[in-house]
Amino acid sequence: MLARNAAVTFQGQPLTLLEKEVKVGDTAPDFVVLDENLSEVSLKEFKNKVCLISVVPSLDTPVCDMQTRRFNQEAAKLPEDVIVLTISMDLPFAQKRFCTTAGINKIRVLSDHRLASFGKAYGILIKELLLLSRGIFVIDKKGIIRYVEYVSEITDHPDYEAALNALKAMS
Repeated sequence: MLARNAAVTFQGQPLTLLEKEVKVGDTAPDFVVLDENLSEVSLKEFKNKVCLISVVPSLDTPVCDMQTRRFNQEAAKLPEDVIVLTISMDLPFAQKRFCTTAGINKIRVLSDHRLASFGKAYGILIKELLLLSRGIFVIDKKGIIRYVEYVSEITDHPDYEAALNALKAMS
């Protein structure tokens, strides 16, 4: 298993990300995560759609909460051929509770807790915490990665505008 030492930090402390990072131009790796009903969801289900994948360590933290709310607001303005996913290691039950309380209804929130399939495939699984690091991936309709951001300090916000501009460039 590939380990990328000091790939990100948490409050300045270096952490290790497992597996290799994906890059713009790569074919997006498939993954299996769970929805709120414990049903498996894979990237294949979004074939012929543009996908923005927002990755957060835990919905129960301020930056993750704000990131998820921001993309929920933005999703309401996007064309129907664009799907926005938020993926975390939170249990599906906790994700459902969060979405209900926060009014998250324009995006799909999915859990990688069972297999860490997404975290490993996208090189965003934190070895020390077994949580996902913060990041954003934009995948075009052909399954090619068009935008990647691994946020270097986990407590920082991603570059929302850059990710949204990447989406607009595909329209």
